[in-house]
Amino acid sequence: MGGGKEVRNKKVKLRDYVRSGSPKESDLCVSNEDTIKLEVPEGSNGVIVKNLYLSCDPYLQFLMKGSDTPHFTSFTPGSPITGYGVAKVVDSKYPDFKKDDLIWGIVGWEEYSLITNPESLFKIEHADVPLSYYTGILGMPGVTAWAGIYEVCSPKEGEYVFVSAASGAIGQLVGQLAKLKGCYVVGSAGTKQKVDLLKNKLGFDEAFNYKEEPDLDAALKRYFPEGIDIYFDNVGGKMLDAVLLNMKAHGRISVCGMISQYNLAEPEGIKNLLNLLFRRVRMEGFAVFDYYHLYSKFLETLLPPIREGKITYIEDFAQGLENGPSALVGLFSGLNIGKQVVAVSQE
Repeated sequence: MGGGKEVRNKKVKLRDYVRSGSPKESDLCVSNEDTIKLEVPEGSNGVIVKNLYLSCDPYLQFLMKGSDTPHFTSFTPGSPITGYGVAKVVDSKYPDFKKDDLIWGIVGWEEYSLITNPESLFKIEHADVPLSYYTGILGMPGVTAWAGIYEVCSPKEGEYVFVSAASGAIGQLVGQLAKLKGCYVVGSAGTKQKVDLLKNKLGFDEAFNYKEEPDLDAALKRYFPEGIDIYFDNVGGKMLDAVLLNMKAHGRISVCGMISQYNLAEPEGIKNLLNLLFRRVRMEGFAVFDYYHLYSKFLETLLPPIREGKITYIEDFAQGLENGPSALVGLFSGLNIGKQVVAVSQE
């Protein structure tokens, strides 16, 4: 393309900030009114990309509520939302990228994006795996899973690992990475279908539906009679409190997310923190941005088992930008099975 051609640019925009509760589909709208010139403006060192896949991630709900995070600025009502995606370069005035290069990083939820900070993008050097993987297992969620289990917790053969929200974009990979180290892995999820996936397709030793467990402490004692060495926490709340009662001495807790708390008017308190002291447990929050400098090391770890079929990654595709709002909102209520992706273009 290129050459300054002007085209329509379909976008997913935020109507207004979400004032309370979980985002709804009506908080977003699909617009086909805007156009974009497929040429980087004079004086810019940016790139224009054609978006192929967009990533639905839990952190986006904070930005829809007008809340800034340490690494992201909240969305602006009336403007397109942004997030991680995979794209193809249409035009570039940035020396590290040329036309037709494939990239992943933060893009707009639109057909084409002008990226004015291209230094934040990652060039895709390995296209022998599905490109959509760079929204998940080989993108932000993959680095998050790898860093949170390997770099933060350093699992050793024979250790007992528990993963909450285990069938999601991050959890499904955490469990498999722990299995590669010879650990015993149990996951929790919210439906029978997800539990079956964990046990029958993703290689978890055991899994349970937390919604069917009136006593989470009893459930954990059933699956971990000798205690938990490593807990990868995606949910916080009551599950974290129950885990604290079941940690082994010198256990490690990697705090990746607390999705059970995100839309509560009043966050739940944690009662069992004294066990961190009694059992000398290390509990550590982490951010993926602190580990992006290790991306080449990450790829060296992940690409071989992916190519050899030793790691399975489940994706849930929504086709077309027009189905982006329902896909994103469905993520917040657990409707997705695996990594939720919006396929914008099959090019």
